Formats: sequence, structure tokens, C-alpha cells
Amino acid sequence: MSTKDETRSDILTRRAALAALGVGALALSGRRVQAQAAKPDEIKVGIATYLSGPASVFGVPARQAAELLIEELNAAGGIAGVKLRPIFFDEGPGVDHFVAEYRRLVQSEKVDLMFAAISSADCLACAPIAEEMKRPTLLWDCSTQRIFEEAHYDYVFRTIGNSTPEVLAPVLYLLKYKPNFSTVAVVNQDYVWGRDSWTMFKTVVERLKPGVRVVAEMFPRFGATDYSSEVTRLLATKPDVVFNASWGGDLDTFIRQAADRKLLERSLFVLPLGESSLERVGKSLPPGHIIGARGDHWFLHPSPEDPKRLAAFTESFRKRTGVYPIYPCFHMAQAVFAMKAAYEKALATKGGVWPTDAELAAAFKGLQFPSLTSPVKIREDGQGLANMLVGTTVSDPKYSFPTLADMVVFPGEMVTTPVGKSSFEWLKTLEPEILSRVPQPVTSRG
Repeated sequence: MSTKDETRSDILTRRAALAALGVGALALSGRRVQAQAAKPDEIKVGIATYLSGPASVFGVPARQAAELLIEELNAAGGIAGVKLRPIFFDEGPGVDHFVAEYRRLVQSEKVDLMFAAISSADCLACAPIAEEMKRPTLLWDCSTQRIFEEAHYDYVFRTIGNSTPEVLAPVLYLLKYKPNFSTVAVVNQDYVWGRDSWTMFKTVVERLKPGVRVVAEMFPRFGATDYSSEVTRLLATKPDVVFNASWGGDLDTFIRQAADRKLLERSLFVLPLGESSLERVGKSLPPGHIIGARGDHWFLHPSPEDPKRLAAFTESFRKRTGVYPIYPCFHMAQAVFAMKAAYEKALATKGGVWPTDAELAAAFKGLQFPSLTSPVKIREDGQGLANMLVGTTVSDPKYSFPTLADMVVFPGEMVTTPVGKSSFEWLKTLEPEILSRVPQPVTSRG
């Protein structure tokens, strides 16, 4: 054989080897390559929520909302004719368990999307993993502002607002409509959210109402069951305002124990996450206290974009569970609606060809999608821009628990830290004129 023939033979051999290697590489990338050619048999969605522990009081309703909405979506044909299959896992055992389950669902179950999570610690843990594994991940409930202020992600998106508007809106409401106070105190869970939310509250009050005095700062452990010492101290210090950004079973327990000793009749409480506790604590929470809804999430929203959609969901959820939907249910709905809208956007961009993971992720950037109350937009940094509803508790004979009156719906743009800014630094720049832009309160529609 001539040298020329040998060279040609070698070339052909190398081409064959490269072709074989290419087939192997395609096989390893599996469903991404296949997704370019044909629709999958189903869309698998991994969903993290608290199914055990104190936080399950709203982690379980979130699961129930997901099941209801996905069943309805599948009954209508799914997404572009593809049905969805949710795979739930429990955040209760902690961050290490969460991370292991996240990886297992991506690697073994081959989930197409992840919804994660309630815990901010879990979200902080999974965001870099999502980027590493290139799996589109929706932060459906956690609110720490650190996610998008401290890093950039191409596969991670939040479909709700973050902690900054969740604190800023109730504080602006307090300063605008209940400004006659001179002393404040805090009782917050002792972890990042409890500390950060108090820092935000103090920063805004110091900026817009200088001279207010802090008379007590208390941070009981997460999951505490006895608040007798905190209540005793608040009764002794007599603050005009008590700030409590706790949530779940912790907030329920604190409200009941404070009510037993008449504390709620002596101080004005500001509860940024209080909406989810209203039905559970019932008449323990008297009229006159400020409640946030972690978005504009309220089944009696005064001006929803689509009143029929909200009413239908409320009725279906209550028929299914026996209770009214609370903000985690609305958050889960936003993740489901965003997923559907992103798939439809990606499919339209590709002329109906099924998107890759990267193409689906790209569709979330700048996405505007409907919710049960008002539209949400995902900014270029991945952060959701959502309106915030704040109201004051009132008694309503139609319900066995407090409802809200004098509600203000804050535009998301007004209370959300601008792209590229630090929340803690941005809050220090607020000027008193912002109070002139606080919307007028409205009453409930029913």
C-alpha cells in the first residue's frame, strides 16, 4: 500500500472514530438532543416544598395547589399536547437532603424543570447546582434578595418578588397610614431572613421617620414553641409597634400566645407574612393590625386582572381542601403559569420545534406571564417583578377569621431594588417623597 493510500485509510479511520465518538456524545447528552427532534412523552417537574415540620402548614397547601393546577393543565391537553408529571420532595430534612434530592431528580429522574424551594438556604444551595447541571430552575417561594444581587445565573429564575418589597411595602404602609408611633420592637426568627428583614425595617424607618426608638430586639430560635419571655418583655417595654416577619407554625404560635396575654390589644403589629396565618389563627388576631401577603396574594383581592380566574381557583381549592388558598398557593400558581408561558414562548420562537434546556431557560428572561391576581415580569437579572398587597385586619361576619380592609396594592417597580443594586444600600437612598406615591387604600370586593 502506498503512503498516499495509507494516509487516506488513516483519515477514514479517524473519521469513523470521530463519528462513533459523536454518537456516544449524543447518547450521553440524551434528552437534550432528542428534544430537538420530537416532543417528549411527558414533562417531568421536580417540586420541592415542606411536607413535614412547622413549615408544612403552607408547604402542604402549595403541593395541593400544584396538584390542582397541573391536573387542570393536563385535562386541557398539557403544554403543546405534552402532559406534565410532578415529582414532589420534602424540604423538611434539611439542606443536605435537599441538595441530594435535587441532584437525584436531575440525574436519575431526568426532570425537565425544577421548582425550588421554600427555604432560602435551599435556594442559595441549589442555584449554583442548577447552573452546573444546566437545568432550568424556578425559585417559586424563597425570597432572599441575595440570589440575584450576589451572582448571575442563566438557568435560575424567581417567579415572585423577593424579601425587599415584602418588607418595604408594609413599612411604607405603616409610615403613610399609621404614622403616629415613636417606639418599635422586633420578635423575629433567629436566622438570615429574621435578621435581614429587621435590618431592612430599621433602615427604612430611620431614613423616613428619624427619631423612632427601638425598645426591644428579640430573635427566638427557629421552631420555638414558647414565647412567654418575649411576650413578657413586650408587655414591659410597651412598644407602639411590634415588627414580626416570622412565618408558618412559628408565627401562628406567637400570635396565639400574644393574644392570650392581651398584647395584641396594646401594640400595633406589622406582620409582612401574616396573610398565610389568618385562617389558622382565627379570632386570636384582632382588628387593626398590618398584614402583608408576600405579593398581591389574597383570595379577596380588590382588583384582580381576571376576577373569574381568581374566583374559580379559590372555589376549586376550597372544595378540594376545605380551606381558602394562602400565599404559597399563589406562589405555586405563578411557577406553573410561568412554566407554561416560557414553553409557549420557546416553541413559538422555534416554529413549534421542542426547545433544548438552554432555549427554555432563555425564554424566561424578560417573560411576562399572568397570575391569579396581576401579571408578573421576570427581569433580565432573573428576578420576578410582582405587586405587593398590604392591608389592615378587620372582622367580617362572613368569615371565621380576620379579613383585610384598607388594602394598598404597591406596584412592583416602586418597591423592588433596581437591577444591579444592593437592597441594603438602595434602601438607604429612599427619600420621603416615596410616601407621596403610596397608592390610596381600597376595600375588599366581597
